[in-house]
Amino acid sequence: MPGIANKYFRPGPPLFSVSHMTSARYALGVFASPGATPSDAFTGLVRGEEVRDVSALGGVNDLLADWDDAGRRLAELAAQDTGPWARLAELDVRCPVAPRQILQCGANYRSHVVGIVMAERRADESTTGHNSDVPEPEVRAWAEAMMDNRVITGSPYVFAGLPSALCGPYDDVVLPGRGANHDWELELAAVIGKPARGLTRQNALDYVAGYTICNDITTRSLVYRPDLKAIGTDWFAAKNAPTFLPTGPFLVPAPVAGPPARMRITLRHNGITRQDESCADMLFDLPAILAYITSVTELSPGDLVLTGSPAGNGAHWGVYLAEGDLIEGEISGLGRQRNRCVRITSHPSAKERS
Repeated sequence: MPGIANKYFRPGPPLFSVSHMTSARYALGVFASPGATPSDAFTGLVRGEEVRDVSALGGVNDLLADWDDAGRRLAELAAQDTGPWARLAELDVRCPVAPRQILQCGANYRSHVVGIVMAERRADESTTGHNSDVPEPEVRAWAEAMMDNRVITGSPYVFAGLPSALCGPYDDVVLPGRGANHDWELELAAVIGKPARGLTRQNALDYVAGYTICNDITTRSLVYRPDLKAIGTDWFAAKNAPTFLPTGPFLVPAPVAGPPARMRITLRHNGITRQDESCADMLFDLPAILAYITSVTELSPGDLVLTGSPAGNGAHWGVYLAEGDLIEGEISGLGRQRNRCVRITSHPSAKERS
C-alpha cells in the first residue's frame, strides 16, 4: 500500500540500531517521498537515521545479482560523510525486496512445537472431558524427545508463499472477510545473494546476502480444509492474502547483522509482548534449511527464505487480530515493523486496480 508507509511512524528510538556503527555498517531499502507513486520509489543506502539514493547502482535485485561487488561499493558510500543524505523520518519506507520465490519453514522452533503439543492435549481434554492418565511433564518430555529425533532423522518442513502477499513494514494489514482468526507469526528471513543449488551446511551461509523481518500472517480457520481432511494444510488459502506478509524495514547485510543464533524476535500486539524468543531456539538452523531447500530447487538472488515463527502466536494466547489492532515486531539488529490492521471493504475490480 504505497504512500501510507509512515502513517504510524512517530519519533522515538532508531528503527535500525546504529549505536555501534562503524564505517562499513549500513543497510539497504526502498524509499519514496510521502504520497509518491510506486514508480517514484528509489533504492536507498541506510546509515543511522540517514538515507542516500543509490538508484544509479540499480534496484535491489540488480545489486543482489552481483552482491559481492555491490556490498563493497555500498560500504564505501556508507563511509562517506559528504553526499546527498536525506532524513529517514521524512521518507516512506517500502518493502525492501522483490523476490522471485518465497520459501517458508514451518514448525521450526522448539518452544513453539512443544506449545502446540501441550495445547492440543488441553484442547482434547476440554472437548472430551477426560483427563489424560499421562502427567503433563511426561507429555512435555515426550514432545522434546520427538523433536530431538526429528532433527537427527528428519528434515525441515518447507512450503512456498506468494510474492503478491508482500507489503511494507509500516503498511496497513488488510484483514479479509474470508476466514477468521487472523494470526501473527514474526520470522527471520534470509535474502539470497547468489544462485544456489545443492548447498551444504558448510557453505550455505556464503549464499546469504543479508536478513530482513517478515510477519507471516495466517488465517487459522483456513489452514485445514474440511472437504479434504486427508490432504493436510492449505497454506495457499491461509497465508497469501494481499498484505499478509509485512516485510522490512531493511535488508541488513549478513556481515552487519551477525549470526542468526544471536538474534532475538519480539512481537507486541496492542502493546502486549506476545513473542519473545532467541533465534537459537530453531530446530533446523539456517544452513540446514538452505541445504534442504536447494536439494529440491534452485534459489536465485533476491529470493526470501523464512525460517519459522517462535512460540507466542495468537493461537497460543487465544487472541487474534481485529480491526484497529497494532502489531509491532522487531528482530535485534534488523529494525522494527509497525502495522495497523484494517478491514477490507470490497475487492477492487481489475479496472480499479489498474
